[in-house]
Amino acid sequence: MSDAAAPASAVTAAGFPRLHVLTPSDQGPDDLRLVDAALAAGAPAIQVRVKDATDRVHLEVVRAVVARCRAAGAWSIVNDRVDLALVAGADAVHLGAHDLPVADARALAGDRLRIGGTARDPAQARALVAAGADYLGVGPTFATRTKDGLPDPLGVAGVAAVVEAVEVPVVAIAGITLERLAEVLASGADGVAVVGAVTQASDPGQATRDLLDALRRHGRP
Repeated sequence: MSDAAAPASAVTAAGFPRLHVLTPSDQGPDDLRLVDAALAAGAPAIQVRVKDATDRVHLEVVRAVVARCRAAGAWSIVNDRVDLALVAGADAVHLGAHDLPVADARALAGDRLRIGGTARDPAQARALVAAGADYLGVGPTFATRTKDGLPDPLGVAGVAAVVEAVEVPVVAIAGITLERLAEVLASGADGVAVVGAVTQASDPGQATRDLLDALRRHGRP
């Protein structure tokens, strides 16, 4: 496991991965070329999303990604499923509004997992941190086609409001591209989570490198 295995209270902006690359939701355990390309390019965190699969297949994907992240020294983050994150030895779990509440996830995981919560406003952000969230994902920042049923975009002003409300790292997500990166980082966000900017690129590895270079130029090592 990467150094994310330290106690959850150790999460700070200084050691937090600035780029989270999310896998396509239909990613299978036998085709992880995109994950390999992103990690080879230096991605510091991979977030695993799996939809419409059995728990057994889901776990196979998670274990395969965890192993790759461990070898690369990157964070492995599991979407939604605390149980699978724990079984696979992942570094973190990211929970949405309809997933297990953060407080219950913390009771199950203790300090074995970093826990990310999803916030849309300052009050919700503060409540999630009080419940035990180590970092927050905020969005959708912009409109996106990679996930259906999302609420209206918050824009960078909405991200900035959450950043100002909490002291844990904040990651902006949804609709974030290389061209929009500077605008998003100006909100104060500690990092970004991307899907289409990498998964839909003709060269996912180069797209990852371009995002990392842009993050460094804007003071996000």
